[in-house]
Amino acid sequence: MTSAQNGPFIVTGASGQLGRQVIDRLIEGKVGPIIAMTRSPDKLDDLQARGVDVRKGDFNDSGSLGSAFAGGRRILIISTDDLTPGARLAAHKNAVAAAQAAGVTHIVYTSLINPGADSPISFAPDHAETERQIAATGIDHTILRNNLYADLLVMAGAQSIAIGQHFAAAGDGVTGYVTRADCARAAADALMYASGRQTLDITGPEGVSQAEVAAILSELSGKQIPYVPLPAEDLVQAMVGNGLPEFVARVFVSFDEAIVQGHLSVAGDDLKTLTGTPGQSVRHFLTAHKAELVKS
Repeated sequence: MTSAQNGPFIVTGASGQLGRQVIDRLIEGKVGPIIAMTRSPDKLDDLQARGVDVRKGDFNDSGSLGSAFAGGRRILIISTDDLTPGARLAAHKNAVAAAQAAGVTHIVYTSLINPGADSPISFAPDHAETERQIAATGIDHTILRNNLYADLLVMAGAQSIAIGQHFAAAGDGVTGYVTRADCARAAADALMYASGRQTLDITGPEGVSQAEVAAILSELSGKQIPYVPLPAEDLVQAMVGNGLPEFVARVFVSFDEAIVQGHLSVAGDDLKTLTGTPGQSVRHFLTAHKAELVKS
């Protein structure tokens, strides 16, 4: 691998699960200085003790970003998880504008696989427009189009094992699930080493169907867990009946609709090319989390 680029390196959303893992990898890579931006600096006292410059900043408060980004050279903009219509894109625009104003030389952004206008995923347009905003700055950048987290299958799989059936509205579609840890590896390595302008698909090594997920759950639990495909609307109503707000239920089910339509079937080698190591398979990941899956 080529030599690391010069810092300072800014990691936004640093108190989140992805941000923390990215910073750990930067520390392991012995690069710096590292700037960790978060809305909750008190959550990062341990990082400050390890030499990380912890700064308060909030994408929704553009006035806080000037000081948070000051002096940074390369920045990782981790996309927010705000499901409020319009809020995510507005926050991202603030972050991109502040990065440009701060004079950063490379932007790394965590986007979504296939965020085209035809994607049924409700927030795909936010990612597509953020990508356009970054390109319009003229700054070198690396867009990381992450597929769905395999981590989501742990909670869903535990529920499926508990009830004895695996429900989804994904039909026979496949997904190139990728672990959060692998996404963190990709983000950190892009921050340290990437140059120029590129868009990468960050995925697992193979596409996996919900029937295959159910089969893995059956093996790990020692009991038969059949896959029960449902119409999308039926799954929405089932989630609402279990207490989930309807707009949130429709966001979750939009992932299944994207799987049916083939938008999430991407499973390539970009992760291996970027980091030198392929992504972890769904089978290996779920096996490693067997205790969480089969708990009572």
